[in-house]
Amino acid sequence: MENLDRDVLFVALTRPQMLLGVTYGYLIANAIVTTELFLIFKSPWIFLVALMVHASGWLACLGDPRMFDIWLGKVRHFPRVKNYRIWGCNSYSA
Repeated sequence: MENLDRDVLFVALTRPQMLLGVTYGYLIANAIVTTELFLIFKSPWIFLVALMVHASGWLACLGDPRMFDIWLGKVRHFPRVKNYRIWGCNSYSA
């Protein structure tokens, strides 16, 4: 696998839209949450929290840029079922 040749153009065209090292959707969600928290608490320290959240998203996107899209798809399409505690996973049979 170390001899795998990747074309830079192919990698760039298959990545999601990124801004400041995170996906665009993550950046917008972080901005909305930060704005809401700032309006609620009226403290400039909220921006420090926003920077830490952005840094954690940046570190997560280093491994896989589509990580948040995959997680959102999993949460949206495969919610937990009532018997999750019994089996420890989603079991759809009765």
